[in-house]
Amino acid sequence: MHVNHRTTKSGLKFSELSLGCMNLPLDYPEAKNILSTALDSEISYFDTADLYNKGENETLLGRFFKENGHRHDVMIGSKVGNEFFRGSDEVRWNPSREHIMESVKDSLQRLGTDYLDLYMLHGGMIEDNKEETIEAFNILKREGLIRAYGISSIRPNVIRFYLDYSDIDVVMMQFNLLDNRPEMLTEEIAARDVRILARGPVMKGLLTEQYQDVLPKKFKEGLFDYSVEELNTTLSQVQEPLTVSTMNYLLEQPVASIVAGASSVEQLTSNIDAYQQVDYHTHSRDRFHSINYEDHL
Repeated sequence: MHVNHRTTKSGLKFSELSLGCMNLPLDYPEAKNILSTALDSEISYFDTADLYNKGENETLLGRFFKENGHRHDVMIGSKVGNEFFRGSDEVRWNPSREHIMESVKDSLQRLGTDYLDLYMLHGGMIEDNKEETIEAFNILKREGLIRAYGISSIRPNVIRFYLDYSDIDVVMMQFNLLDNRPEMLTEEIAARDVRILARGPVMKGLLTEQYQDVLPKKFKEGLFDYSVEELNTTLSQVQEPLTVSTMNYLLEQPVASIVAGASSVEQLTSNIDAYQQVDYHTHSRDRFHSINYEDHL
């Protein structure tokens, strides 16, 4: 498979389709099959976070790249800001400089690497001491522990602060034909030479050809301002394959990469097959409602 790449202002070179590792099985042989398939398919960005399985996801990823020796052929991104505890389900939001400076060491150790290509704040609130958070990321970048940083957020007021006062490369947001809320921010993001990491491109399976099975299981209350009936009607009227359509739509946006998760080789190969059909312009955006973020403006 040939994958095109997009480069951010700090020189990070993202494969247009990348792998979100959050739902990788904890069984290593299973996870290894998924990761190997991604690598063999020229996917070069792997996205994780310290919170995923309390560090086990990072450890799994680190083991895989230590075994195959391809660490320097790929980009690894992780996230920070959620303080978790062994033996407890408690998670505290902590975007402090101290927590970030300590957490990066733990992530690097688990991943078996001496640098992260991308480090993202895993959330963010307007009440945070954002200057302190930004200072921590800038120090890590100067020290070479990270190549670039960003924020994973769906709060417009927080995103706008980081666009104005930090040197972020990327904003990670759920983004797809159904959840097109990021459209209200794309011009501002692009104007700052920042790019989007589009997570959730298939909306939990709703933007796949299996949508009729997914609807009653995961969306029996509808979605946003769609009823179940309207979702079914809308999705049935899309002429091109749904996953291809949503990828075509996203690749028209200021996106660095489409971060598609996979918990099985079958899910991954389905995403890869859809990407191989991408033509960068055929999509059914006009069939979907335009929605906006209504909170944290």
